[in-house]
Parts: sequence; C-alpha cells; structure tokens
Amino acid sequence: MVKRLLLSILVVAGILSSGALAKSKHMMYQAVPMNKAQIIQNGKEKAYCPNCGMTLRMFYKTNHAATVNGKVKQYCSMHCLAEDAVKGLNPTDIKVVDNTTLKFIPAKDAFYVVGSNKPATMSKVSKYAFGTKDAAMAFAKENGGKVLSFDEAFAIAKKAYKKEAMMINKKQHMMAKKGEMIFAKKCSADKLPHFNSTADAKAYIKSHGICGKMMGKPLQAVGLYLYFKDNNK
Repeated sequence: MVKRLLLSILVVAGILSSGALAKSKHMMYQAVPMNKAQIIQNGKEKAYCPNCGMTLRMFYKTNHAATVNGKVKQYCSMHCLAEDAVKGLNPTDIKVVDNTTLKFIPAKDAFYVVGSNKPATMSKVSKYAFGTKDAAMAFAKENGGKVLSFDEAFAIAKKAYKKEAMMINKKQHMMAKKGEMIFAKKCSADKLPHFNSTADAKAYIKSHGICGKMMGKPLQAVGLYLYFKDNNK
C-alpha cells in the first residue's frame, strides 16, 4: 500500500508536462485536453490546485470544487478538499467532475467509485464520480471498486487525510530541495514577491518568465521550493 501511495504521489508531482501530455499517445488517465477542462475558480493561479499547486487539467477527472470563505476553490482531488474540511474551513456548495460529461455537478448528487484500478490522485485509494448510478456501476464492473455516496467517499478521504498528508509532505520537501537546485541553475530574478501558495509561485514563474518556458515536474519543484522558503515549511 505504501508503494502504491508513493507511486500516486510521483504522478501527482507532475512528472509529465502540459506539452508532453498534448503530444503523448497515452495521456495520464486523469488528464483531459485543455479545451475539455472546466476551470471555475478565478485569479492568476486559477490553473492550479490552491492547496497542492498541481495543474488542474492534468488531474481533471478527480477535480472537486467548493466555496471557502466566500471564494470558489477548485481542487485536483478529494484529498485536497478533505484538507480544508479537516482544518475546519467548512467548504460548502461542493461540486465534482462527472466522469461521463466532464462537467461539474453537485457532489451530493454524484455516485463515487472508490478503490478502482484506475490511478488515484493524492491518495492510495482512487475516487471517481459519475452523474448516474448506472454509469458508476458500469465503471466499477470494468475497473473494480465500490459504488458509494459522496458522504461515504468523503468520510474515507477525511479518515485517511493525516496519514496520506504526512507521506505527501515528505515527498514535497524532497521535490523542493530539487527545486532549489533547479532555480539556481535555470531561473533569474532580482527580487521576488512573497508567495502564499505553490500555485501562487507557479503562476508568477509562468507569467513573468523567470525560469524560461518551464513546466511539468521542474515547475512544480521550483514552485514548492519558493513557497516553502517563504513560509518556513
């Protein structure tokens, strides 16, 4: 199980760049083409998960969204949604991507297939949502897993959150160390602003071109480094 989680984290770390995804004949299962991804949050960092910084379209089939403190947040995974709930931020109006239509639907109306053989995002247990029970059952029949309600799936995610977060945090710090080396070699900036999240750092890197046309795993690593450095993580 530990090996499976570590493999999931490596995938989540953004090993494939957006360009590589576009060119690859075998896209990551969770990924969709740019024109298929529905981004419903706003801001310069809207393309990234506000909690972990991962590129949303690369993990679109496990995307969730919620309103937190009056602001819409779009997450790469139920794990990142669970993070806000566990921290007492009380996410409301929770939505999830329907894997049939690739559109957001109310999570309470969705049928989740939990524990299929498809790759998990930020977790060792995969969770994919569908707008109809028939679609969920057909997916489970082909790929394994149990059909559960949102409340049941979310309870599993919240229960596993702390243990999974510890392993993810360890991996992120390893990436941040690599990010520091990449930044020293490939990035140039006289003065940088304070970064409040990995997503914030990645958006700045892309918009200001301080690391050239960096993307994928290197971009995630540098984003983690800048965020952790600024916030003593």
